[in-house]
Amino acid sequence: MKPEMEMKMKYGGWGLVCGAIIAMVIGFVLGGWVTSSTTQNMSGEAVLASQAAICVAQYLKEPNSQEKLKEFEAIDNSKRYEFIEKGGWDKMPGQKEASSGVRNACVAGLEALIKK
Repeated sequence: MKPEMEMKMKYGGWGLVCGAIIAMVIGFVLGGWVTSSTTQNMSGEAVLASQAAICVAQYLKEPNSQEKLKEFEAIDNSKRYEFIEKGGWDKMPGQKEASSGVRNACVAGLEALIKK
């Protein structure tokens, strides 16, 4: 191989590598690309938010929800999780047992209602 061709191959290879790196940086920083773990975290958070909204809706669907909301407000913060669990509002339709994350998010949602 001629020295000129060898130099062209060398610079061409480095140009290809640098171009790929620049494309990835632009894609992740400006283009909105994300990794699969980030996508899984985002979808998990979205599911948790929707389940918390269902929990709050189930709580408010009770016939005496305003009285129960006042009762919830009077309960100590550490006991609110047990109150939600005992009422069964944190269980999604078809579930036998609720997750603690849903319970925590439901308590946060109800506390936001109290502050209004």
